[in-house]
Amino acid sequence: MALMCKWAGVSKSGYYSWRKKPMSATKERREDLKELVKLIFDESGQTYGYRRVHAELLRQGEQAGPELVRALMRQLGLVPCQPRPWRLTTVPDLQAAATPDLVRRDFTADVPGAKMVGDITYIKTWEGWLYLATVIDCCTKTVFGYALADHMRTSLVADAIDMAARNHDIPVDAIFHSDRGAQYTAAEFRDKLRALRIRPSVGRTGVCWDNAMAESFNGALKNELIYRTAYPTRKKARDAIAQYIEVFYNRRRLHSGLQYRTPIEVYNEYLNRQIAA
Repeated sequence: MALMCKWAGVSKSGYYSWRKKPMSATKERREDLKELVKLIFDESGQTYGYRRVHAELLRQGEQAGPELVRALMRQLGLVPCQPRPWRLTTVPDLQAAATPDLVRRDFTADVPGAKMVGDITYIKTWEGWLYLATVIDCCTKTVFGYALADHMRTSLVADAIDMAARNHDIPVDAIFHSDRGAQYTAAEFRDKLRALRIRPSVGRTGVCWDNAMAESFNGALKNELIYRTAYPTRKKARDAIAQYIEVFYNRRRLHSGLQYRTPIEVYNEYLNRQIAA
């Protein structure tokens, strides 16, 4: 100890006095914040970056600047999972009837269900591929409907839109926007939309920005769940994806596009305004 004090240029009494000195209020506050930051990060499944962690701290009544949260996460070595490159997977039906793009990259809406987007993505399991079709509301970002199957037939996307219509009040002449995949342009699916009084809309083939909102959900799902897990069976994957959508994405995940609120909060706020009116 004496040798170390000599190297540091301090006296032994000065060193022991420093050790006994109580923690400053600032340092104690930072240590408390570290615990909260680590808890929020872990509860997000290690998916939150510093902006979402900061937003959750504010929701809990804790005042801390975003740069402080960023610095604390760096000190703790907390790095959220990172996205992978996007790949083209759409297989268009060249014989399908022409359909306009009614959305034109405007993924906003004033009423839940008035404008929806959807897409198909795939999940690898040890048993083989599992396919997920989604229906996402542009107003609240809630996943209104989804379907999982071991095939990519038209019935997959039909089941997803059926779930959305069954569980939510879809306005007449609502828009459902997708890519030009053969499932979405099939006569069977178009008949389904017509029966539900929903107008079809499609983007251009291979242009992911034309269906950016649906692509964004797929990216979040794979980045935050799929790429971090190995699924021995399709059932395991089904259960995990259903929990991610129903429990985490719709009810707990803070969305920057919703001012760091959850989709269910925004949806309930709309319903409460309607009741009050």
